[in-house]
Amino acid sequence: MLAYDDQGRLLLVQDKDSGLWGAPSGILDPYELPADAAVRETWEEAGVFVDLTHIIGVFAGEHFAGVYSNGDQLACVTTVFGARPLRGTPRRDHEETSDSRYFAPSEIDRLSCYPHFQVIRKVVSQCRSQVYFGPSTWQPSNT
Repeated sequence: MLAYDDQGRLLLVQDKDSGLWGAPSGILDPYELPADAAVRETWEEAGVFVDLTHIIGVFAGEHFAGVYSNGDQLACVTTVFGARPLRGTPRRDHEETSDSRYFAPSEIDRLSCYPHFQVIRKVVSQCRSQVYFGPSTWQPSNT
């Protein structure tokens, strides 16, 4: 979820464990709608209540995957929403985030950010007028 304030600054949170910066995000609770999860996670992680305005894109791939502690691999499909803040002052949550604040675009380049966030930023800078999704590369076999 990318929330821009009225000055064009982007709301980011700093992960408590890694120290890396990224947009507020998280996993759906059972039966939760993606839009509700985006609003809830932003409130929980950053203390900002947002209004979702549009879908920026749907992302997957190597930067949106991980490995569980037992070795099982997982792949995520991530829906990124655009949003505007309605109320709340950025703050850390002490559980997942150690900091939360708005950054001007020029300031973000100096931050240590998650690789998946860098992918999203690159796409946003190149693809502002339409919803992004990666092209299909799958084809049926010729047998």
